[in-house]
Amino acid sequence: MLSERRLEVLRAIVQDYVGTEEPVGSKALTERHKLGVSPATVRNDMAVLEDEGFIAQPHTSAGRIPTDKGYRLFVDKLAGVKPLSSPERRAIHNFLDGAVDLDDVVGRTVRLLAQLTRQVAIVQYPSLTRSTVRHVELLSLAAARLMLVLITDTGRVEQRMIDCPAPFGEASLADLRARLNSRVVGRRFADVPQLVQDLPESFESEDRGTVSTVLSTLLETLVEETEERLMIGGTSNLTRFGHDFPVMIRPVLEALEEQVVLLKLLGEAKDSGMTVRIGHENAHEGLNSTSVVAVGYGSGDEAVAKLGVVGPTRMDYPGTMGAVRAVARYVGQILAES
Repeated sequence: MLSERRLEVLRAIVQDYVGTEEPVGSKALTERHKLGVSPATVRNDMAVLEDEGFIAQPHTSAGRIPTDKGYRLFVDKLAGVKPLSSPERRAIHNFLDGAVDLDDVVGRTVRLLAQLTRQVAIVQYPSLTRSTVRHVELLSLAAARLMLVLITDTGRVEQRMIDCPAPFGEASLADLRARLNSRVVGRRFADVPQLVQDLPESFESEDRGTVSTVLSTLLETLVEETEERLMIGGTSNLTRFGHDFPVMIRPVLEALEEQVVLLKLLGEAKDSGMTVRIGHENAHEGLNSTSVVAVGYGSGDEAVAKLGVVGPTRMDYPGTMGAVRAVARYVGQILAES
């Protein structure tokens, strides 16, 4: 266990290195921070931190920089989440409040996160598997052709065309729409199949074929959307950090192009809790020089999707965590009110 003084020295090293981009020496630490001890004592503390693997010396006669292990301890024990200023909170509210639909919400969120954190922003669309039904609309396009519109509680809209086995009148269509919504509105997608399985039997025999076709299309829609959708933005921000990547930036960019990799990164976030993965904690080799800050968003404590940012390990963790958390909270409010 490190002493409180050595934890303070580590905190100071992380803060200075993130702020200056330069390795940190003992003299600079004692000049910038009120550590209450001599440079010799700080040098001794730094030697212990280096022996323990929390800091490293990038080259001879240089100061020290944090390692992945040092950043991990900083995030877990030393860093509080930095609250956003009033102007920043107003900017988030005003920017997201103008969104007109779910695609617009996700697009605005990506741009906002990238601007606030100056990192790469990733936003996952709300998952149908975690959603509930807000409304099912049935529209007549022709005597034997319908459109099914499924609207979720997160504002997601899915449309399907249905070719019916026989003409279906407006009165029957209105009846089916009313009965279907009475059973499924407000219910989880996983519960829908059981809720509607006996619905065809309650209709006249000549209408049962069409009712069964409509239900089959609805259930197919629920299971079709297993492929998760993402939006990514701010990739150009990484060019500002070229010197933070030990070899080159290309492996990072290649990893960010793989949707499966990004989904796995975001998938670490449990419910609405925040996850921070640092350096080699990221399983994908191309992201070993990056950190990922991700959090779930949705209404209440249950997340319907995740959002987050990817940047170099030399990251302003308190500020980034504060921005990610604040944006997730606003997006959740928008989805709850939409």
